[in-house]
Amino acid sequence: MVEEHWWNGDTTTRGRRDVYIRTDGRRWEVQAQIGGALGRSKVQECPSRGSASILAGAWRGGDPAWRELPR
Repeated sequence: MVEEHWWNGDTTTRGRRDVYIRTDGRRWEVQAQIGGALGRSKVQECPSRGSASILAGAWRGGDPAWRELPR
């Protein structure tokens, strides 16, 4: 289940970036996706919700253009 989802605001397929925090109720993971649904992605498992939030923030890089999207 997606707990949080951010998008960098770029509407071009090539420039689009997404970061997701997901959980199955026991495990946490963060996914960084580049290039829209057909692009590349990297998934990192995290030991807790807190560590997933820290990693997601690092992958967003503090850029104010990032927007949180509703689940």
